[in-house]
Amino acid sequence: MTYPNVLLHIDGKWRGSSSGNTIAVLDPATEETIGTVAHADKTDLDEALAAADRGFKQWRAVSSFDRAKIMHKAAGLMRERADTIAVLMVREQGKTLAEAKAETLSAADIIEWFAEEGRRTYGRVIPARAPGVYQLAVREPVGPVAAFTPWNFPINQVVRKLSAALAAGCSIIVKAPEETPASPAELIRAFVDAGVPAGVVNLVYGIPSEISQYLIPHPVIRKISFTGSTNVGKQLAALAGLHMKRVTMELGGHAPAIVFDDADVDAAAKILSAAKYRNAGQVCISPTRFLVQKGVYNNFIEKFVAGAKSIKVGNGLDKDSRMGALANPRRVTAIEEMVQDAAGKGAKIAAGGHRIGNKGYFFEPTVVTDVPTDARAMNEEPFGPLALISPFSTFDEVAGEANRLPFGLASYAFTSSTKTATAIGAAIESGMVSINSFGLALPEVPFGGVKDSGYGSEGGTEAMEGYLNTKFITQTGV
Repeated sequence: MTYPNVLLHIDGKWRGSSSGNTIAVLDPATEETIGTVAHADKTDLDEALAAADRGFKQWRAVSSFDRAKIMHKAAGLMRERADTIAVLMVREQGKTLAEAKAETLSAADIIEWFAEEGRRTYGRVIPARAPGVYQLAVREPVGPVAAFTPWNFPINQVVRKLSAALAAGCSIIVKAPEETPASPAELIRAFVDAGVPAGVVNLVYGIPSEISQYLIPHPVIRKISFTGSTNVGKQLAALAGLHMKRVTMELGGHAPAIVFDDADVDAAAKILSAAKYRNAGQVCISPTRFLVQKGVYNNFIEKFVAGAKSIKVGNGLDKDSRMGALANPRRVTAIEEMVQDAAGKGAKIAAGGHRIGNKGYFFEPTVVTDVPTDARAMNEEPFGPLALISPFSTFDEVAGEANRLPFGLASYAFTSSTKTATAIGAAIESGMVSINSFGLALPEVPFGGVKDSGYGSEGGTEAMEGYLNTKFITQTGV
């Protein structure tokens, strides 16, 4: 399948950048250049801003009932085109074909859920203190949105922002990832082909810092949504704050995965192994710090290591591959350095630990045990196929370790005790806690973090809140 030269989408038109500049796109499995993506400049951004301003005025006047019809059509197109889109995603991002197709089909579910939620942006009537007075709280779209998304889930990270914005009646400029541009472009194409008016959805690529620093302060933009690293997120949130812009921030994590002595160890190892090595560990909610009570520590390690070693790593287009390449050489270098650092501090490498081959960004599913808390990987998000396993003795000890870091996105626990499950769910400082399962990221449930992992939600009813203003209207009869 031919990989396209990806274009911008501005004011209803697919086109190159005004300057003609492009950025090369590489296949992580082969390190070969497979295409290019248009590099937006200031002229392109100004056109996108003007289009979003016009598009907002038109789209907000469309009823939520009719907006939902168009969104449902876009979801149907994503399902029809899933096989084609998935191949593009594998070639640009490196994940397996099964994961890419699942992400594409999941996008359709997300679009449909937000389409229906948009129909339910209810206001309320507030009882008045005097006769003849009507008091209303109504919900209105916040305005044009600037959305910034990363490369690890090229469609998933865009579709949540895009769907919530459109369902609320907002227009949007999506700054999608330059490393993985074709699959998010196909998501935008589905909305365009479904009948979203020109100017409502705009797509740009370029140097992330330049685009964010231009779009965020611009008076047309009223809402910012960002998914990415904590360091960059803090900078963008500060910039948005200077201009009183609404912000949703979904930032980095370092999820604890706690296994108590009374847990079903077989189930815990199987669930956590699948979650850890999904998308080669390049997942913000990936379990990273495996904290295992001493009574089952060795048993859990044995089963988890067996699971890691059984994973076939290879080109994502190979039907037998269960883990693909890392998305870029930066991740390979980072994981290598973290493994070496942990081993130098006394940790044991129980599985993996090395790059695979000399072509493509492949890395072994890696397990490191007895990891001290001063190891670099225990303090920085690994964002790769690296599992860190350490023992603990008491509930208070593990709760303290789970909350030690400034991150608070996702967390996991396994126990057969309802009392322990209730207690750990309450004790962990995290936006999401999944107990005895991997039950996060469904369209209808909240998705977001606390502390340095950000604020706001990208899922559930809560996700709509960031795209709506509440207006109070009081009216007295004359």
